[in-house]
Amino acid sequence: MSEAEAALRTVAANVKAARARAGLSLDELGRRARVSKGALVGLEKAQGNPNLATLVRLADTLGISVSALMEGPAEDRVRVVDAQNVTPLWTGAHGGEARLVLTTPGPAPVEVWRWRLEPGEAYESHPHQAGVQETVSVVAGGMVLIVDGVEHALEAGQTATFGGDVPHAYRAGDKPCALVMTVHLPPAG
Repeated sequence: MSEAEAALRTVAANVKAARARAGLSLDELGRRARVSKGALVGLEKAQGNPNLATLVRLADTLGISVSALMEGPAEDRVRVVDAQNVTPLWTGAHGGEARLVLTTPGPAPVEVWRWRLEPGEAYESHPHQAGVQETVSVVAGGMVLIVDGVEHALEAGQTATFGGDVPHAYRAGDKPCALVMTVHLPPAG
């Protein structure tokens, strides 16, 4: 079995288990997450190739992190992850990418993402569930953070934080941009 097939099987099992814990039918989860029932059936059978937007909508609807959909059970007390060994969840038209490196455990998990945006690339995010906070730390280059239609120019060394429950986007500047993004999820329940 390939790494991609194994990852899809893990996502399938985690979506199905989270849906069952939430007491949602396929129809209800699809309606709430704005994902077709056919896509959900395929996903729970480990078929298809869900995109980042679909995974975010499912995670938000189920009240869990995106990485909770993607990770198997925790094995060690200390977890070290090499970002280059993590499959990108978004790939830009010019070679940019976003990798969900890890999610911290506990009642209010934090997702840690590594992003690279190339000139001319942008990523538009759907609003997340209420209570989600994001931080964006620019490591190299520059970018424009757009939150609820307002643009904020960020340069290397700058960090911004905002409520992720509104439309937001990340747009590259005139040179490549490397950034670390964290998504702070509200406590479950």
